[in-house]
Amino acid sequence: MSVGEMLAATVPMVRTLNLEFLETGPEKVVVALPDQGEFHNHVGGPHAGAMFTLAESASGAVVLAAFGDQLSRAVPLAVNAEIAYRKLAMGAVTATATLGRPAHEVIAELDAGQRPEFPVTIEIRRADGAVTGEMTVVWTLRPNG
Repeated sequence: MSVGEMLAATVPMVRTLNLEFLETGPEKVVVALPDQGEFHNHVGGPHAGAMFTLAESASGAVVLAAFGDQLSRAVPLAVNAEIAYRKLAMGAVTATATLGRPAHEVIAELDAGQRPEFPVTIEIRRADGAVTGEMTVVWTLRPNG
């Protein structure tokens, strides 16, 4: 099962928004939010909440891609998120999430009995390439038990 399929199966909002996972790797993920009228705002573009969910879902996908082999001993959880809306988004948008620390450093902290935290940065772009939003999500791997 791919990372996108796993998220679609376990996170209902991914299915609700019809998110499309275009690229899923352990350092970078690209997810698309199709242009859908039922998720528009008052000016006809994607609603801020839909863009937040798009970006947060992209961040979760990169976490799953990077740390999926650690799920037997730790649960990934979002600690906090901050988003900035930069330009008007119209039509379909994509979110590119990038892991903010090397995975081996995070795993080393987990191995040392710590609860590591690490940032994921996300850029939201419209079809013409303009950055319409930027988000940072801080994640943790909470050890089981």
